[in-house]
Amino acid sequence: MRRLLTVLLLTALWSPSWAQGDTAQWSVEGPIDLFTTDELGNLYTVRGNDLDLFNRQGEHVAHNSLNAFGLISRIDAYSSMKPMIFSRNQGQLALLDNTLSTQGGFMDLSRNGYPQVTLVCTGVQGRFWFFDERDMALMRVDGKLKQIANTGRLDQLLSFTPQPTYMEEADNRLYMVDPKHGVLVFDLFGTFVRTLPIHGVDRIQVREGFLWYVNEGQLERYDLRAFTTEMVDWPQGNSTVEVLSARIEHGRLYRQTPDGIRVSSIGK
Repeated sequence: MRRLLTVLLLTALWSPSWAQGDTAQWSVEGPIDLFTTDELGNLYTVRGNDLDLFNRQGEHVAHNSLNAFGLISRIDAYSSMKPMIFSRNQGQLALLDNTLSTQGGFMDLSRNGYPQVTLVCTGVQGRFWFFDERDMALMRVDGKLKQIANTGRLDQLLSFTPQPTYMEEADNRLYMVDPKHGVLVFDLFGTFVRTLPIHGVDRIQVREGFLWYVNEGQLERYDLRAFTTEMVDWPQGNSTVEVLSARIEHGRLYRQTPDGIRVSSIGK
C-alpha cells in the first residue's frame, strides 16, 4: 500500500512537467487553404467555406460551413474567444465563438462605407484594421466599424505604392507585409514607424519579440530588438518536406504543407 501511494505521489508530481514538455506530434490530413493558431495552441483550418477547430492535442472540437458568407480569404484568431473571418470577394467579415458559430451575423463593409477593403486583421479592444485599396490607406476601426485612425494615402507617405499581402497586430504595433518592399510597421494611431528588411515573403507571425516567417522553404526569425535574422532548423527527418507557411505557439511548430498541417515541437 505504501509503495502504491509512493507511485501515485510521484506520478502526480511528474505529470504536470511532462504535459508542459509534451512533444506529441499530430497532423491534419488533406490540402488546407488557410490556417491559423491562437495563444492557447488551438488550430483553425479553412477549406473553401468549411471551418474546423482542433485543440492543442489534435482533437477535432468544432466545425462550421458558411456557404452564404463567401470565399474566406482570412481567418484571424488574435482572440481565441472571438476569431474573425473575412471574405474579400463579398466584402464581409464576421466574428465567431469557440464553437465556430457566428456572433451577431455578417458585417457588410461596403454598406458601412468601406467598398474596397482587401485586407483585414483584428487587434486589442475588439478593434479591426482595414487596408483600403481604393484610398490606398490603412484604417483602424472599432467594433461598430467607426473609424478611429487613418494613415492617409500610403503611396504619398512612403513614396511607393504598397501591395500588401498580409497584416497582423502584435505588441501595440501593426505589421503589414509587402513582399517587394518589406514589412511596414505602424503604431496604433496609424503613424508609420519603420520598414523591416524582410523581402519575398507573403505572411509573418510576431511572437515574444521575434518575427517568424518561411522564406524559400526555410524557417527564419527576425529579432525585433537586435534587428538580426537567423535560420531555424526544421524538425529532424523533415528537412525535405515542402513547407508553405508556418506558425509558432508555446514551443510548438505548425507547418502547412501541400498535404495538410503537421504539428510538432520545435527542433523535434
